Amino acid sequence: MSACETSTDLVASPGLPRSPEGAPVFAEPWHAQAFAMTVHLHARGVFNWPEWAESLSAEVHRPERAVNGSDYFDAWVAALARLLQRKGVADTETIEALRKSWQRAAEATPHGAPIELANDPRRA
Repeated sequence: MSACETSTDLVASPGLPRSPEGAPVFAEPWHAQAFAMTVHLHARGVFNWPEWAESLSAEVHRPERAVNGSDYFDAWVAALARLLQRKGVADTETIEALRKSWQRAAEATPHGAPIELANDPRRA
C-alpha cells in the first residue's frame, strides 16, 4: 500500500482506508488514481465538498455494497461517475465506453505491466 500526501477536504471522506498514522492508503494503483482524479476535479471547482460527500455516502450505503468495505473504491468510482453525470461533465454513454475500454486494456496488458488506455485493442 502507498500513502497519500495531500491536503484536501476529500482526505476526510468517510471509509477512506488509512495508515496507523491516519494518512490515506491505497491497496491498488487505480485506487490512488481515482482519489487523485477526484481531488483534481474538486480543486478545479467541478464539485464542492458537500456534493462529493453526498454522492459518496449514497454509493457506499447502497444495499449491494460489501459489508466489510472491500469494494470501497468501486463505490468511490461509481460516486464520482454519478456526480459527473449529474453535473453534466460526462454522460452515461461516455463513462460506460471508457469503462469498457479500460477493461479491454486491462485484459490485453501483460501481467506486471502498467495498464494504459492505449492497450485497448479497439481504441483508434
